[in-house]
Amino acid sequence: MKANPIQLPTTNGNLHKPPITSKHFILPTITLALLITIHLYLGNFSGLGLTGLATPVAKDVKCNLFQGSWVFDDERETYYTNETKCIIDDRQNCMKYGRPDTDFMKWRWKPDDCELPEFDAVEFLEAVRGKTLAFIGDSVGRNQMQSLVCMLASEANPIDVTKGGDTRFRRWNFPNYNFTLVAIWSPLLVKTRDPNIGNFTRNSLMNIYLDEPDEEWTSQIENLDIVIFSAGQWFFRPFMYYEKGEIVGCHFCNQENITDLTVYYAYQMAFRTTFTTLLNLHNFTGLAFLRTFSPQHFENGNYNDGGNCVRTRPFAKQEMRLDGFKLEMYSTQVNEFKAAKQEGEKKGVKLRLLDTSDAMIMRPDGHPNHYGHPASDNKSYPDCVHWCMPGPVDTWNEFLLEMLKMEEGEGFIKGAPQRNTTKLNLR
Repeated sequence: MKANPIQLPTTNGNLHKPPITSKHFILPTITLALLITIHLYLGNFSGLGLTGLATPVAKDVKCNLFQGSWVFDDERETYYTNETKCIIDDRQNCMKYGRPDTDFMKWRWKPDDCELPEFDAVEFLEAVRGKTLAFIGDSVGRNQMQSLVCMLASEANPIDVTKGGDTRFRRWNFPNYNFTLVAIWSPLLVKTRDPNIGNFTRNSLMNIYLDEPDEEWTSQIENLDIVIFSAGQWFFRPFMYYEKGEIVGCHFCNQENITDLTVYYAYQMAFRTTFTTLLNLHNFTGLAFLRTFSPQHFENGNYNDGGNCVRTRPFAKQEMRLDGFKLEMYSTQVNEFKAAKQEGEKKGVKLRLLDTSDAMIMRPDGHPNHYGHPASDNKSYPDCVHWCMPGPVDTWNEFLLEMLKMEEGEGFIKGAPQRNTTKLNLR
C-alpha cells in the first residue's frame, strides 16, 4: 500500500511562518529535562534489571519443581549401578536381567523456571542427621526407599538391620550420621483383613476398614521424624468396604444388596483417615509428606491380557498428561491433603506434597516391563507399575532433598554443607 504524504506548512504561497516567542522554548525545555531525569533515574537502577520503563523482575520467585519436562542428557551419570553396595530388588533390576537400551537413565527433570540440582548424598545425610525417615505404603514406596538407599551408598555404607527377614519391613542404618531409614508395609494405609489367608490371589476379596488406620504405622509413627505416605494400585482390587464395623459397600464383589462403591470413594476415605489420625496424634512433631499417585503405563491391554510397556523414551509435555482414572486418583488424594494441610497449620503439624505425578506420567520408558526378573522365571506378567533402578524413580529423591532444604527456614532441618559426590557412570 502506498503511503499518503503529509503536507507540512512552508513559507511558500499563502502559508506564513508565525513569529517565534518565548512560549516556543518552554515545552521543549521541560521535555528535555524530563528525559534527562528519567535516563539518570534508570541508570541508577540498572543493576535491578530495569530496561526502559519495564517493571522490575523479581529474582527470588519460587520455582515449582514439579512442573517441567524431561531433557535428554547424554553426559548424565547414574548415582549407582547394580554393583553398588546396596540391594536392588530383582524385580526392578532391569540392567541385571538384560534390558538392552540404556537411554531411560539419561533423562533429567528440568523444571520450567529453574534447575533441579543433582542429588548430593552428603547434603542429604547431613540434613537428616540424627533422624529416622520412614516410607509408609506399598511396594512403589519401597521402590523409592531402595532408590534412596542406593543413592546414599556413594557416601556411607548402609547397614541392613531388618528384623525377621521380612523385606516388606526393611530397616537401614547409617551409623556415621545416626540416621535410620525404614520401610513400613501398609499398602492401603488403613486396616485390612483377608478372609482367605491360605488361598490369597490377586482377585481375593479382602475386607478394608476405611475409618481405621493400619496399626503397622500408627504403632511406630511417634518414633519417626520424617514420614512419606503413598498408596495407589492396591485400591483397584476387590474389596468389602467397612465403616464403624459395618459393611457400607464393595468394589468388584458381585454380591446382591451391597452397594457397589467406586475405588475413588475408598481412596478418599483411606487418606482422610490417615491424615485425621496424623493430626490427632499428640506426640508426633515431625514432617509428613504425601507422595502422589504413581501412574502405570500398560498399553495394548491390561497386565493379564497382553498389556506391556515397551517404549524407550519419555513423552513430551504436550503429548501426555494426567487424565481419566489417573487424574481422578491424583485429585482425590490431593484434595484430602489440602484439607488436612489447612487443619495441620492450625495445630502445628507439617504436611508437604511430594508431587511426582505430572513428571512420571511422561515416563512410560521407565518401567521394568519383562526385564525386572530372571528370564528363567518365565513370568508372563509385565511390570508397568514399578520403576527400574537406576531410573526415573531416582528423581523422586532429588525432589525430596530439595524439599528438605526448604525446611531449613522452618527450623526443622539444620543447614547442611554442600559437597558434590562422585557419581557412577554406567556407560
